[in-house]
Amino acid sequence: MIVFDLRCVHGHGFEGWFASSKEFARQKEAGLVRCPVCDVPGVERLPSARVRVKKGAAPAAAPPPPTAAAATDIVAGLPAELIAKLREAVRNTEDVGERFPEEARRIHYKETPARSIRGKASREDAEALTEEGIEFAQLPPFLTRDSH
Repeated sequence: MIVFDLRCVHGHGFEGWFASSKEFARQKEAGLVRCPVCDVPGVERLPSARVRVKKGAAPAAAPPPPTAAAATDIVAGLPAELIAKLREAVRNTEDVGERFPEEARRIHYKETPARSIRGKASREDAEALTEEGIEFAQLPPFLTRDSH
């Protein structure tokens, strides 16, 4: 496996693991390489140092572990404590799944008590909700993955 440093068009940095440079190019061309933060396919490979080690040479010492103050979520580039709080906030919402557009409308039109919900909506449903003046936000994948 080869680890590439990647960055999306919005500046989010992350790593990607690929079998080869050709495999990275194939997946990128197919739209399979996407930013884990904003889910855009506009991803570029960043330059990286190439290290060659002679056969039989001693391996380099591993870098020291990061300190607690420097702990960040590699995917989002945000402090790990903030990511944990955001994920907790998402967990404290009701997951209504595919019923999200229907439930969002019921809350908006005061047919049911207001509450924090999350779920799934097709692009068409999301556009229709926006046209109706119903406010919502798409959650980035790093917040919806269960990290525990």
